[in-house]
Amino acid sequence: MKKAVVLLSGGMDSAVTLFIAKKNGYKPHCLTFDYGQRHKKEILFAKKIARAAKSSCVVLKICLPWGKSALLDKNIRIPENRRFSGRDNIPPTYVPARNTIFLSFGLSYAEAIGAKAVFIGANAIDFSGYPDCRPGYYRKFNELFKKATKARGIKIVAPLLYKTKKDIVRLGAGLGVDFNLTWSCYKGGSRPCGACDACRLRAKGFLN
Repeated sequence: MKKAVVLLSGGMDSAVTLFIAKKNGYKPHCLTFDYGQRHKKEILFAKKIARAAKSSCVVLKICLPWGKSALLDKNIRIPENRRFSGRDNIPPTYVPARNTIFLSFGLSYAEAIGAKAVFIGANAIDFSGYPDCRPGYYRKFNELFKKATKARGIKIVAPLLYKTKKDIVRLGAGLGVDFNLTWSCYKGGSRPCGACDACRLRAKGFLN
């Protein structure tokens, strides 16, 4: 069976992406990051969804000591009920170059195990405006994938890039994703806050 690395955050988008990889005939090798984020609940949920998909899950601990993000620095407030106003309004929850870092590790892992794809649950329709979630970014990064390694033919697969949250929920339901095993809230409390971008975008997917 062909192999794929799946970048698994514990959220609904990456969970659906994992099940898409399985449906497409890949044996997923999940890669989850402990990068100093302000809570570890998403890591626990990533492990749960990986087990549900009968897939391995490596948790890689890295350090981003420079902070500059509300997801890394508890002194920076996570915005609530923010107005989504387009590309130029990037919120403080943006982690500098996070997807670039994650994809680089994903590429290294893929080459090491002989995988031909790195799956990521990026979305450019219902999203917070992060620059590393936009289609042009993935086109350029795929060009780098072709030149950066000894192995050939490793590609980035972002199957949710042009889907709405409602599309993602419907797709996941059809694939058997248990959304109760996913976590989206940026705050990591005992229950989702319902007000951060991640909670509000998640809720949008379940609206009738």
